[in-house]
Amino acid sequence: MTDKMKNLVIRAVSGGVLVAVMIGAIVWSHKSMGELFLLLTAVGLHEFYALARKCGYHPLSNIGTIAGLFLFALLYWLPGLDSEVILCALLALLLFVPLLFVCLLWRKSEHPIADIGVTFMGVFYLALPFGLLCLFDELDFFPQPQWSRAAFVLCYFFIIWANDVFAYLVGMTFGRHPLFPRHSPKKSWEGFFGGVLGALCVGGAIAYFSQGGIAWPLWLGLSLVVSVTGVAGDLVESMFKRAAGVKDSSNLIPGHGGVLDRFDAVLLSAPFVFVYASICFLCFR
Repeated sequence: MTDKMKNLVIRAVSGGVLVAVMIGAIVWSHKSMGELFLLLTAVGLHEFYALARKCGYHPLSNIGTIAGLFLFALLYWLPGLDSEVILCALLALLLFVPLLFVCLLWRKSEHPIADIGVTFMGVFYLALPFGLLCLFDELDFFPQPQWSRAAFVLCYFFIIWANDVFAYLVGMTFGRHPLFPRHSPKKSWEGFFGGVLGALCVGGAIAYFSQGGIAWPLWLGLSLVVSVTGVAGDLVESMFKRAAGVKDSSNLIPGHGGVLDRFDAVLLSAPFVFVYASICFLCFR
């Protein structure tokens, strides 16, 4: 077996295991889904701050990680919290800002403003999207009793995976025109439009099988939002890695890299999808 074939097998097996774990955790219960996303948030923050250090910055990673996990927990429990508890939690999170400034007084930092900015960025780049994923099932896109609580979260990931697979296959077969060569020279416009087509196909299929839910044009719009913002998330993460001079954010997942590598599309698309889905839910139900 050649090295290329061996790497392909490793990538396929580890990818299959990852997909199975994710689907299992999402379907099993809201708690198991939250625990999975909490773990991904913690590992992702570790990887992000490691990339930042390779770029020459010195983020306050311990404080940033604590604040990120606190923000995630707040979003996870948000639907069941009283307004007073939410207010207290937001006030506690607000103390994170002056705490960073005070802690920097004891550090010999050549670029304190940049270090504070990178610390903040890690919190909102990782904790916010994973926390919002836990709120997706509150949007109730599937009012029929036969659709489970986790249906919308699963459909979101199915669209993302379809976009990735179609973009890869079409790009490998027909890719001729670079999409963004400065940050990701292997991506092509052909692959981009192939990914959009794949996402729209899956979105249309979901709309067809969920008759009585949100109308199919809204599902197609959702698929388009997922596809475009997901590709942007991939390019953004490639930009970070190029600045740090690394190929992968870590070697956690054999053949796939780290959490940032595997969930780069989610990190940027989840906030856009949450806003889009919230608007659809409020205006068209």
